[in-house]
Amino acid sequence: MSKRVRQRPLLTATLIAVSCLALVGFGSKDDDRGRGGHDGGAPPLTVPKAKCGPNDHPETALQGQVPAAMRAAGFQGFNCNLELLGQSRGDGANWQTTEFKDREHGHHGQGWGDRHGDTHVCAYHGTASPSRSGPNRTQMGSRVVDITDMRNPIHTASLTTTSMLDPWESLKVNERRQLLAADNGQNGAGGPEVDIYDISDDCRFPQLLASLPVGTGADGGGVVTPIIGHEGSFAPDGLTYYGGGRVVPNNYYAVDVSDPTQPKLMGAWNVPQVATGARTHGLSISDDGTRGYFVSIGSVTPAGITDPAVIANNGLVIYDLTDFQKRRANPQPKVVGEVYWKDGSVAQHTINVKIRGKPYVISVDEGGSGGTSSAAQQAAACAAGMTPFPMARIIDISNEKNPRVITKIMHEVHDPANCSKVLPDLVGLSIFTYGTHYCSVDNRHNATTLACGMFNSGIRVFDIRDPERPSEIAYYNPAGTTTASPGSNHNLGNNWVAGGPDWCSAQVHLDARKGTLWTTCQDNGVLTLKFRRGVWPFPESSTPRGEQN
Repeated sequence: MSKRVRQRPLLTATLIAVSCLALVGFGSKDDDRGRGGHDGGAPPLTVPKAKCGPNDHPETALQGQVPAAMRAAGFQGFNCNLELLGQSRGDGANWQTTEFKDREHGHHGQGWGDRHGDTHVCAYHGTASPSRSGPNRTQMGSRVVDITDMRNPIHTASLTTTSMLDPWESLKVNERRQLLAADNGQNGAGGPEVDIYDISDDCRFPQLLASLPVGTGADGGGVVTPIIGHEGSFAPDGLTYYGGGRVVPNNYYAVDVSDPTQPKLMGAWNVPQVATGARTHGLSISDDGTRGYFVSIGSVTPAGITDPAVIANNGLVIYDLTDFQKRRANPQPKVVGEVYWKDGSVAQHTINVKIRGKPYVISVDEGGSGGTSSAAQQAAACAAGMTPFPMARIIDISNEKNPRVITKIMHEVHDPANCSKVLPDLVGLSIFTYGTHYCSVDNRHNATTLACGMFNSGIRVFDIRDPERPSEIAYYNPAGTTTASPGSNHNLGNNWVAGGPDWCSAQVHLDARKGTLWTTCQDNGVLTLKFRRGVWPFPESSTPRGEQN
């Protein structure tokens, strides 16, 4: 076991009418309209399309769609305002990514290969559990990839402790304490272990601090049986790690990691509507640690979508977490506010942000109206005039007792009016397809840009400076692979098809200084991309370390 981690001080006009120059980020007298002003007309149902460059390969059908003929012929990919710089496929990837920049010496250079800025930029991502591995797999566990030179990503380590073998959706970095952590999410429902690594010395080679069970009594904390790993996230101060189990007993739990060599359970609880079948999943925490923005996984049967007697249970719950933050005896979360909806299900995660100084939560679903996986659910959603695919939404939390959904970020494939053009293309596939999964912002304290992994729709980037009228500015949908990646989860069921579009499901990490992003897609592994000049960043965009997702 390595040294104890060092303690660091805690740092306290409409978009569719914007000119083409403003849309791609050039200066214009109309720019203020793209940052919050509009003409008062009703916003469009779907986000305005990106204006692509002359050498791009834009989508040929509906926004977000890969038509059946392209799937059958071998999908060659789409790109708009993003170009590929580098790739590290390895054995593939699964659900989540996180990032750490281990040192910074100022901003002397601006290029993608600039070594006068970050000494090392480390990309971390999970892979499928060894029990789900495909044939010819060479490496297990969570991969560490040095992307300092984005044209030449280098795999430097694989982490194979209990939780890192398959962290599912729990892999997170805390910048303040320079820690990497995950809970045991193997195959989506692992055990009570929490793994913590020190990345302060050289992020390319994390040093193990702990790989221990919590909630069993052996950790010296509370006893809750069982603790199930699946999702997870740090409080910003790095002293508490919160997990969400998603399966029975469907609880959230708080782990004291003030001593990262001895994680200790503080408490666990259920979401308010557990009696109606609601469960737990992803979350985010306020800067001061006293507020938690937790999802409530919900769904309804096809018959219940339009039945007013069937209440919605999928949505957002805001908690007061002061008891945990202040380490009070017998800590209990207190519900502050809730909001639920039926035009989405299997709520995935949240990002608490400010846009133009006003507080919002960006909430992302993993399932469409009525559910995730059956043709009957999709047909019922379409018949009810609801989208069959999951999407992100922006929620105004100015009144945290009464959070209010103000925006749904929908593509043309989400529009129920297009169901007849979309669903026939997906016959034989079971889950996710055109759904949103994980999103990130450029800066939680001043969010201008939202970037999302959207499965078969690829990597999508949106201007959210006017949160009521977002617009799309770029996308990249990689070519399909002809051989399966043995560390990917895309082979669940019958969803991987040779030459078919990838599952792009992970967080996207933006870099405003370089005008780049990186993420993973499950078959293609790590992808590093560069924006076309003038598209992004916007003049007010910034990407401070630790302030994305």
